[in-house]
Amino acid sequence: ALLHHCQGQLSGIGGVARPGIVHRIDKDTSGLLVVAKSDRAHHGLARQFEEHSVTRHYLAVVHGVPSAADPRLRGLQGVSFEAGGILKIATHLARHKTDRQRQAVVWQEGRHAVTRARVVEDFKGAASLMECWLETGRTHQIRVHMAYAGHGLIGDQTYGGKRRLPEKLFGPAAELANSFPRQALHAATLGFEHPVTGEELEFT
Repeated sequence: ALLHHCQGQLSGIGGVARPGIVHRIDKDTSGLLVVAKSDRAHHGLARQFEEHSVTRHYLAVVHGVPSAADPRLRGLQGVSFEAGGILKIATHLARHKTDRQRQAVVWQEGRHAVTRARVVEDFKGAASLMECWLETGRTHQIRVHMAYAGHGLIGDQTYGGKRRLPEKLFGPAAELANSFPRQALHAATLGFEHPVTGEELEFT
């Protein structure tokens, strides 16, 4: 679609396979992507992603409501709470040992990964809308971290488990959530410095 839309005006970095592609979001995650149309822009954007200076906020609908008062969460390795009830998850992530399509929380190997999240809206204690932001950008990071914390994303067939929202609490909304065809994750905000002019840009 990009090749058709941009008619050969994408950065050549990445070759025929991935022209202009600076970063990715998971398949079936909705939301924002930035694409480079010149090699200069591509280098400048790639550097910002490598330095983790790009602002990326996601919206997710998860099972349950993470709370600083939950002793189970407080006792979980790598999980802590910061001022304002912000959940912080810091682990390493690596490919799952038996399922190569998945990522897993590990401690001895893998790559360092930090996710922060806060509750935006509590849906009767059974689910919540979360704002999540990344200090690092690893494959499936938010999905793996939220599942590790016991609050997997609604609709996530890979990490979400078999949990369902109770129909007696939510009625038709439960049916919609329980049959949601993808992970309920949306790349909502993307902020970076324009790689040529230096202007601060933010998209929502």
